[in-house]
Amino acid sequence: MSVLDDGSLKHPPESAVDQRWKFLVFYLCFYGFMTQIRPGESFITPYLLGADKNFTTEEVTNEITPVLSYSYMAVLVPIFLLTDYLRYKPVLVLQSLSHISIWLLLIFGTSILAMQFMEFFYGITMAARVAYSSYIFSLVTPSHYQRMASYSRSAVLMGVFTSSVLGQLCVTVGGVPFVTLNYVSLGFMLFGLILTLFLEQPKRSLFFNQSGAPAPSELDRMHPVGDKPVPPAPSHWRSSALFRMLRELGTITKLPQLRLWSLWWIFNSAGYYLMLYYVQLLWNEIYPTTDNRKVYNGGVDAASTLLGAITAFTAGYVKIRWALWSELVIGGVTAFQAGLLLLMSTTSNIWLCYGAYILFRGSYQFLVPIAIFQIATSLSKELCALVFGVNTFFATVLKTIITMIISDKRGLGLSVHPQFYVYFAYFTLLAVVYLGAAVCVAVTHRRRKVPQEPAFAKELGSPAEEAPGKERSSEPGSVHI
Repeated sequence: MSVLDDGSLKHPPESAVDQRWKFLVFYLCFYGFMTQIRPGESFITPYLLGADKNFTTEEVTNEITPVLSYSYMAVLVPIFLLTDYLRYKPVLVLQSLSHISIWLLLIFGTSILAMQFMEFFYGITMAARVAYSSYIFSLVTPSHYQRMASYSRSAVLMGVFTSSVLGQLCVTVGGVPFVTLNYVSLGFMLFGLILTLFLEQPKRSLFFNQSGAPAPSELDRMHPVGDKPVPPAPSHWRSSALFRMLRELGTITKLPQLRLWSLWWIFNSAGYYLMLYYVQLLWNEIYPTTDNRKVYNGGVDAASTLLGAITAFTAGYVKIRWALWSELVIGGVTAFQAGLLLLMSTTSNIWLCYGAYILFRGSYQFLVPIAIFQIATSLSKELCALVFGVNTFFATVLKTIITMIISDKRGLGLSVHPQFYVYFAYFTLLAVVYLGAAVCVAVTHRRRKVPQEPAFAKELGSPAEEAPGKERSSEPGSVHI
């Protein structure tokens, strides 16, 4: 607000700002919701194995599905950079076109090569999700970041839930063929493309299109320069925000909590998505029905999405000393997931397999917001986005290596049941490492605590014993960055 000549205050037209904020929230959330309405997605595997396409289980497991991991790794970095350089909207258009290509190939493709291209476009859509999640940071003011991120994420989850329920109702109650669901999904994707065209083009982005002077780096915030001599002006590419963030990555990896949760993000998300890619094939082996009405993939996806949303919401209210308990929590959840994978690998009851899958996804979604908070709590939004991008890239590389070894026909070419035994062993190994680290942290904490007990007892003395006029810190030993 500005001060007039008579000393009165002139307020900005807040109503127009509020209306614009509400419109941006509504349109982006509506777009995120509608682009998730793909009722045929939960039934892609039974559709490929059924009479419509008639592919064999070996072809889907060892030739078609592995392409998804390869394409995702190939396009992840280029799309991450193009998203910021082109300011989001063109990449969202590319994502919509790729969605349309997926369903066109599913409907009209008949060869393995066509299905491999379908998986290639699916990898593009997954890599382009970063455009939607980071789009909000360029449209609204920093005071609205948290609320906007919450709204947009909720819209996506509601879209996935609605899509899964719609698909299951169409199959079970309406007896709708899988190919018809694919046509419905194609129609929604065409509508999503239209919505994409009306998205606002941001004028700035996080790295390449910053307006005004570049923001101070993370290291500058932690260690003010003072009266040090000013170095010579660097070249343009060295002074870019992206280059400065890359230089700072090596320093922030020394932060214990950031390092721990980044490693969790890399190793556990790789195993999580591998399970997600192949679980429909496992269900088909456990319960190979030809009656589409008895395929409950959509209902299971809806239940797992709902439980994931509930556990993610609950995680926001968990208040513990994460510096002390992080390894134990991660190890406990990972051990629980290993047990669920063993149950899924050994059971012949489809309902037990469904239940284990729902709990697996819910437990993973419980840790995701905790990891986001632990990584992002002391970083700028630019550096935070770069850290998550790097973590996702390494997770994708690891996932691709595992796929090449155990799934691809040029590797071991394992069928789906042996693959799930491998995933069980993988999560068991992770759980052992995490729990071992938790023991080390507990022992170290105990050793540090013992010498401090006399000092702590002294701190509990009467305030009258303190020197007069001396201020006591409200948080002894705390560090403020």
